[in-house]
Parts: sequence; C-alpha cells; structure tokens
Amino acid sequence: MTTWVIDASVAIKWVVDEPGTEQALLLRRHHLVAPDLLIAECANILWKKVRRKELSEAEAILAARLLQRTEVELEPMRGLLEPATKLAIALGHPAYDCTYLALAEARSCAMVTADDQLYRRTLAIGFEPKVVRLAAIRE
Repeated sequence: MTTWVIDASVAIKWVVDEPGTEQALLLRRHHLVAPDLLIAECANILWKKVRRKELSEAEAILAARLLQRTEVELEPMRGLLEPATKLAIALGHPAYDCTYLALAEARSCAMVTADDQLYRRTLAIGFEPKVVRLAAIRE
C-alpha cells in the first residue's frame, strides 16, 4: 500500500462527480494523508458549489457528511508553517496549497493533485516526481 498526500482538489471528487472522480476513487485503496487544512478547503469548495448552483444545499451537506467519514490521516499544520512558506516563496504560489507539498516532503512520499497550476509550478522547480497529477493515476 502506497502513502499519498492528497489535497482538497482530489478529496472533493469522492463526493462530487466531476472529471477525475474515477482516478480519485482509486486512491482510496491507499494510505492517504493530508494537513488538517483539508477540512476547511473541502467545506469551502462545497460552499462555492452551492453558490454557483452546482449543488443544492442538501447535496453539499450530504457531501460534507460523507467526507467526514473518509479514511484520511489528518496532520496538524503547525509544523508545516515554515516549509510551506519557503515553498510558497519558491513557487510563487499560495501557501495554503504548499502545506500539502510540505507534508509530502515531511512524510517522504508523493502528493496527488488535480490542481494543474500547482502541478505546473512544481515542475518548474524540479519538484516532480513528488507531485503527481490526478489524471495520471491508474490502478
């Protein structure tokens, strides 16, 4: 079983059918880790989907309830502050996304994301293969 750090762009696909859902579900067979920021980010994504009328309020609440039950090991963010800041500066990318990268580095494993902008920026500084695009996940 492989350990992967996943971000909210992956986790949300477990409860909202959208491109990448099939690949995201394949990851559930592995040991998954995320900073506890995942909770707030998923809640925010669900809120946005309700505002954009992509989900009803009831669908968003059900999705939140299902996400609460997922088997993801949540890591406190405090110890990720400094490395996430350094990565954010190096990438020119928001620090909250970089907490996932910092956790992957701390755990010596790869991170999976559906965030193409983050993926491209990590390529620019040689962070690949530590970051894997969700679209590349196969059984």
